[in-house]
Amino acid sequence: MGATAAYALMLRALVREIVLIDRDSALAKAEAADLADANALARPTKIWAGSYADAAQASIAVITAGAATHGGETRLSVAASSAGIVAQCVHDLMKAGFDGILIVAANPVDLMTLVALRRSGLASARVIGTGTLLDTSRLRQELAARTGVAPVSIDGFVLGEHGDSEVAAYSTVRIGGMPLKSFEQPDRPIDREALSAEVRDAAYRIISGKGYTSFGVATAIVRISEAILRDEGAALPVSTLLSGQFGIEDICLSLPCILGAGGIARVLLPTLNAAEVAGLQASAAALRAARDMLPPDYFEGGGADGAG
Repeated sequence: MGATAAYALMLRALVREIVLIDRDSALAKAEAADLADANALARPTKIWAGSYADAAQASIAVITAGAATHGGETRLSVAASSAGIVAQCVHDLMKAGFDGILIVAANPVDLMTLVALRRSGLASARVIGTGTLLDTSRLRQELAARTGVAPVSIDGFVLGEHGDSEVAAYSTVRIGGMPLKSFEQPDRPIDREALSAEVRDAAYRIISGKGYTSFGVATAIVRISEAILRDEGAALPVSTLLSGQFGIEDICLSLPCILGAGGIARVLLPTLNAAEVAGLQASAAALRAARDMLPPDYFEGGGADGAG
């Protein structure tokens, strides 16, 4: 995932420098060399394999290291393994003097965003999980296939956990400005339950075929980076620490957030129906239960409003 994200960042010409860090230094060097070969035919970007000291002055650090799921394993099932990896990465990064924005893409991303937040001591606005941005993209793609409308003309969000408890918020869907219920034909209603399952289980199907996901989440990483570096003020569903929204606090999950140069400028509260609110609260409960199974020292360290 990390190398694919670096490749996508390079092609997008968003940054001048990309440093790859891995405990397997030979792998990092090989990936950097391969990317540099491709970069000769793209726009100039300096790409190299380095250390946490090299990343200390970076505007954005992306954490993709974590435990992989296998077969039918859920993302939450690898939380303990991933937490140790993410906690160490964040510790080493902060020790080197990093003071930029953290993007977390390791699974289970909501819990790993919380680990990164607590361990880093950075303000919550500057620790951002990729969250349900990819799930939202999948929802729009599936709606496009069912309606014959281009995905770019479809708005709407998947919220909550990036995982089995995620909430496809059909109340937020607009097609050409029309609510989904007004747009769909009475004699051909969209099966929302089947659509939600299609979106929720997409990663499992990809993993069963190739062993991992990479292109979709790498593109999500690039989109978040782009919104920050270009100070767009874009509204994207990313994982962030909640502080009472929909009655949820002290856990990270996805709501639409305004992203700009400082990270998350504002967390939005979309208009949801009662079932969607209940689903969002159930998603938070599932994440909270998984969080409580992890060693508390993964959530310690740092200062500011990310302090544990």
